[in-house]
Amino acid sequence: MLRRNFFNNIMKRKRRFIFTILLFFISMGAAWANPIDGLLERIDKGASRKFVIELKKGDKDFFELDQKGSKVVVRGNTYVNIATGLNWYLKYYAGIQLSWNGMQAKLPDVLPPVSQPLRKETDLRLRYDFNYCTYSYTMAFWDWERWEKEIDWMALHGINLPLAAVGMECVWRNMLLKLGYSSDEVNRFIAGPAFLAWWAMNNLEGWGGPNPDSWYAQQEALQKKILKRMKEYGIKPVFPGYSGMVPHDADEKLGLDIEKPELWNGFVRPAFLQPTDPRYSEIASLYYSEQQKLYGKADYYSMDPFHELSNADEVDFDAAGKAVMAEMKKVNPKAVWVVQGWTENPRPEMMKNLKNGDLLILDLFSECRPMWGIPSIWKRDNGYEQHDWLFCMLENFGGNVGLHGRMDQLLNNFYLTKNNPLAAHLKGIGLTMEGSENNPVMFELMCELPWRPEKFTKEAWLKDYLFARYGVRDAKIEQAWTILANGIYNCPFGNNQQGTHESIFCGRPTLNNFQASSWSKMQNYYDPTTTAQAAALMVEVADKYRGNNNFEYDLVDIVRQSISDEARIVYNRTVADFKSFDKKSFARDSKRFLDLLLMQDSLLATRSEFRVGRWIQQARKLGTTPEEKDLYEWNARVQITTWGNRTCADDGGLRDYAHKEWNGLLRDFYYKRWSAYWQTLQDQLDGKPEVKLDYYAMEEPWTLAKNPYTAEPEGDCIEMAKKAIKLVLND
Repeated sequence: MLRRNFFNNIMKRKRRFIFTILLFFISMGAAWANPIDGLLERIDKGASRKFVIELKKGDKDFFELDQKGSKVVVRGNTYVNIATGLNWYLKYYAGIQLSWNGMQAKLPDVLPPVSQPLRKETDLRLRYDFNYCTYSYTMAFWDWERWEKEIDWMALHGINLPLAAVGMECVWRNMLLKLGYSSDEVNRFIAGPAFLAWWAMNNLEGWGGPNPDSWYAQQEALQKKILKRMKEYGIKPVFPGYSGMVPHDADEKLGLDIEKPELWNGFVRPAFLQPTDPRYSEIASLYYSEQQKLYGKADYYSMDPFHELSNADEVDFDAAGKAVMAEMKKVNPKAVWVVQGWTENPRPEMMKNLKNGDLLILDLFSECRPMWGIPSIWKRDNGYEQHDWLFCMLENFGGNVGLHGRMDQLLNNFYLTKNNPLAAHLKGIGLTMEGSENNPVMFELMCELPWRPEKFTKEAWLKDYLFARYGVRDAKIEQAWTILANGIYNCPFGNNQQGTHESIFCGRPTLNNFQASSWSKMQNYYDPTTTAQAAALMVEVADKYRGNNNFEYDLVDIVRQSISDEARIVYNRTVADFKSFDKKSFARDSKRFLDLLLMQDSLLATRSEFRVGRWIQQARKLGTTPEEKDLYEWNARVQITTWGNRTCADDGGLRDYAHKEWNGLLRDFYYKRWSAYWQTLQDQLDGKPEVKLDYYAMEEPWTLAKNPYTAEPEGDCIEMAKKAIKLVLND
């Protein structure tokens, strides 16, 4: 009897334990019943219990904010729109802005109430994200942890149509192996991790490789995770499609009729398979078949044939467009071809016989050089004719670090689409930056445009933005940002520079330094002393906001810009000293320039976002062997400096295109160039003969080095900002 009771008690305890475990998993399932709950839990553990999430049908894209007891209600017709509404609430009710510099926040125990129901809706149902370049300049070495944050960021900002290019090299590898290429030949064709974007855009072959087998395995697995999470949100991926790219030796290897482009900045380019070739359909079908095996089908495919291709006179654009479209439609009859509006593309002859709804054009640089029909150097008188298109903001080139924006021009150009006949087929907006994780103010502004039907001023918007960004309203901060909004963030119409006002520190030294990269088209458009004024105001109130992550990030970024701008002034003064043979002034001013550079390095050490160690550690982390880690680190180092080999760097002009004002890079790379250069000029003033520096010989050793850099911040950013602004102001 006793044994029986003992046994029964044991069984009861087991059942209670199993029941408890089941309840736990049921509760977890209930907490994560939709992707928004999961998002909230990643923002702040337990946050999902403070909200009511309601998915509701609607004819338009919309979100609503409401109140139910102590809980905030967020509803919308898609999970992305609900996430957008959640973000609106966090920003403008709770004073919490989630951005690349921080995707977690502590929500208040009691949420600020929604006193009056709010509804926002839009007809602009497509919101696109990413440039091919983004995948290399920013995302080359991202793991799932970082991608998970990015997908959350996209949902919060209304993005429902991102380019999904991770792991597409796996498709190509499988396809080429089936076509008869060896593994070695495939690896000589596919670029390394930091250069896959330009390989995908038909610009180069093999540079940065060969990739190990483990690279393909981990990228395939990563893409599958990305696509799974996108599907949960209802985000539609845009897959790279097939538009005729083949290895440059495909005529010899496969007997194909190909067009061989000219070199691209010293690199051999892939060839273009003529659409009239009998095997075009066979190869396109094989590509899509291998893609489908790995990742499934898509409703959107991105293809940019003839990208930056000057010698395309022999191409039948009409036939090419029809061939590209026909092969895509075989995969998915409902699929849409996404193409970049950039320079000559999409060629009018390629577009003219394609029907509405089959083509979606990204007007890539709408905030500066719109092609859709309003005045610009790229204006198309008839816009995009019958085709759908997206108003896009390019904003950043090369992933360069620097404050930059076109606030007024962005607002003017966007609202000119209202009731404009040439904008009749406008379907949404796009973020088409070459590099992200910079200038959050511009991306916040852009992502809100679809939800703001009436034009507004940057001044009015900025006050609420700052509350969202910092959670406070402060007159000094508003004053600082008003200076920036009217200066460096207001690049005007007619100024066609590509991205940031580049740092003088980052260009190869000469007596005529202005821009760092070859193609920036920089022009002076703001008073460089104004950034110091803004920085001084931020420093003045900094102690009040110690520990405020967004404030501290912006403080460092704004002070960084003031140092760069002051250094440009000092550079000009130092050159004038040399030309006037003023040895004493030259020695003083050249030293001040180098002091500013080293101060910049020390300031940027205080935030991990501005440390080269973060970039290099991301790269090394993906390697599974010491050799792989070294390869990825070399990719990371080369891309942000020489970009390529000597020919590419010196003759092709790609050096410093992806320059970065980052701690470690400033001290160990840029400082060495500038100190050596100033010394040659000092020597000339002392009567010694002129010495021409071989910059590539100075640069290449850093790309080959393996000296460690940490990603962890060092020092107090506020105290360092105080020291920096004193140096800038000569106090």
